[in-house]
Amino acid sequence: MSSTTAGTQKSFWEKMTSREGQRKLIIVTFMFVPLLLLLVFTYIPFLEMVKFSFQNVKYGQPGTWVGLKNYIDVFQRGECFKSLFVSVYYMGGVMVQLALALFFATMFVFKIKGAGFFKGAMFFPYLICGIAVGFIFKFFYARGYVLDSLLQMLGMDIENIPMWLQDQSINNISLAATSVWRYMGQNMILFLGAMMSVDTDLYEAASLDGANKWHQFKYIILPSIKSIVVLNLILSISGSLSAFEPPYVITNGTMGTGTYFVIMNRLAHENQKVGLACAMAIVLLGIIILCTVAQNLFFKYVFDDGS
Repeated sequence: MSSTTAGTQKSFWEKMTSREGQRKLIIVTFMFVPLLLLLVFTYIPFLEMVKFSFQNVKYGQPGTWVGLKNYIDVFQRGECFKSLFVSVYYMGGVMVQLALALFFATMFVFKIKGAGFFKGAMFFPYLICGIAVGFIFKFFYARGYVLDSLLQMLGMDIENIPMWLQDQSINNISLAATSVWRYMGQNMILFLGAMMSVDTDLYEAASLDGANKWHQFKYIILPSIKSIVVLNLILSISGSLSAFEPPYVITNGTMGTGTYFVIMNRLAHENQKVGLACAMAIVLLGIIILCTVAQNLFFKYVFDDGS
């Protein structure tokens, strides 16, 4: 009995040269490189960042252990958490951005003339580098430049035009508008892709029953794409908490426009407080996780069908 069992057992080389063995080898080989890159460029740096958050460390110098001091400083320094309130402007911009994206995507579903051109024109800003977008709007909002010239052409006096980047009552709104301009096309394409999967026979049946375009949107389109709406909202709100390029490039975070990332970058690179900046990054990660969980729970409640 034992000799028969031993005879039926395959060697390691036979297992590897078999069809099943080669399939497993290919799977492991193709997984190895992505996992190695993920480990080297994501997980190891993240663990190093966690370690630095408990140290008083500067670039090129060994750190000294300070425990929770950096985390206490994050909550005690006014500039750190005050910068989170600037993200509220970007969250407001997210609502406008998603509403516009949903509106235009719905229009394109119902087929309008020149839809291909308008789709490309609206998606194009997303393809532009964020730094380039910052420089574009830096001159767009500059005193006496593009926006002011357009308003003057419409009859407005230059004295009545606000200082778009210097007036603290409006500069964060101006910066949030740049994000709306850049990301609206991306959200529109995601909405449009979800809407294209809806059976067109439903629109025809609804039209025969007397439903107008608003009824078709409310009772057919919106329930069919609710998962994409939730996903876009979660990603956009999480992104608004980490806004960086518009305030950094356009105003360098001055005049009350410094977001959490801009302040974190300033502490790390200008003030050489690397440990404090790492602690801020960990705190922001926790805030984003909490916001994501809260949004998931909220939308599960809102879209609950009673089951």
